[in-house]
Amino acid sequence: MRTGFAGKKVLVGVTGSIAAFKVAGWVSTLAKAEAQVSVVMTESACRFVTPLTFAALSGNQVHRELFDPGGEERMDHIALGRDADLVLIAPATAATIARLANGLADDLLSTAVLAARVPIIICPAMNSRMYLHPATQENIGRLKKFGYQVLTPGEGMMACREEGTGRLPEWEEVSEYLLRALTPQDLLGERVVVTAGPTREALDPARFLSNRSSGKMGYALARTAFRRGAQVQLVSGPVSLPVPPGIDCKFVTTAREMREATLGRSDWATIIVKSAAVSDFRPAFEQAEKVKKETAPRSVELAENPDILAELGKSKKKGQLLVGFAAESANLEGEGRRKLEKKNLDLIAVNSITSETTGFAADTNQILLLDRHGAEQLPLADKEQVADMIWDRAAVMIKSRSEEPGKQEIQACRQ
Repeated sequence: MRTGFAGKKVLVGVTGSIAAFKVAGWVSTLAKAEAQVSVVMTESACRFVTPLTFAALSGNQVHRELFDPGGEERMDHIALGRDADLVLIAPATAATIARLANGLADDLLSTAVLAARVPIIICPAMNSRMYLHPATQENIGRLKKFGYQVLTPGEGMMACREEGTGRLPEWEEVSEYLLRALTPQDLLGERVVVTAGPTREALDPARFLSNRSSGKMGYALARTAFRRGAQVQLVSGPVSLPVPPGIDCKFVTTAREMREATLGRSDWATIIVKSAAVSDFRPAFEQAEKVKKETAPRSVELAENPDILAELGKSKKKGQLLVGFAAESANLEGEGRRKLEKKNLDLIAVNSITSETTGFAADTNQILLLDRHGAEQLPLADKEQVADMIWDRAAVMIKSRSEEPGKQEIQACRQ
């Protein structure tokens, strides 16, 4: 399976920090993901990790000298930045940040950056006092004005045995920003709210009613929307998944809490995707103390929970795209079509819960997409790929609405 890095040319600039050894792992990961990785090392970086290490991991020659006889023929100081799809500088020391902020071109890396006309992502790593110094902060501000993406370093214990802000960001965060920089920004300017996961309705302090939703599909939708340029807010029920980088997440437990959080964000959103599996019912009475087995009632009176999706459909603003999900065990198209019309949706994704490859907690899914003009069965794929297919459709619908009102979105997507 090809990844978002496959075939992309990534120039990695490594500078003189002990954190350089972590970046060796990043280069290896990018190469395994089929990216074409070129590495430029400063003189100081070579004191921490040998060029041979990066050459072996990237599969390419490491570039070091501005006046390298071999590089002069190729004009490396121009070609490296010009030919890349993306420049990543990690770890970025205070000295390198100052050099770039002032437009200096006194080594191969700084010259290549000046010549680059591609996204540049910088990952600072240094002692926290150095990072927080006004000079460093001013330099970072200048880099941001240049359009460079400067990630916030992590916190914790550093090599100098001090704690604070200055650790190299983790790869899980950095990789998402790299993928965002390499992904077509067809959702740029969109404000997306995604709901995900189950809700829980308490019977007593120890027990609750819920369902088998893992939240994987909703989290994949949030992550891929961020990569495609959207601002994303995630409303999540109880799950065991990490919040994707770059995304604001509001955790909730009950259906009523999810309703409040979702409706409170609906005016902000241009797109709402309600993929959460919300409990239809809750116990009519929640017991204040744990119910003992010997005295427990053999039936539970239920109260109906609010239908969040129906409320969103009734209050939908002009131009707002509302996407629903339906997990069904039979008659997928019929049930999907009924919900699409009844709840005033623009698009609904229906999947079967009877298959091990498409049911709850699976890593793959197969979606039947319905809009008011037709239906399309998507192929079985991992949930991130499925999420991208859904966003492909959403992007077409948004474009067709702005350019040709009434155009049949399904036909447009197939073309």
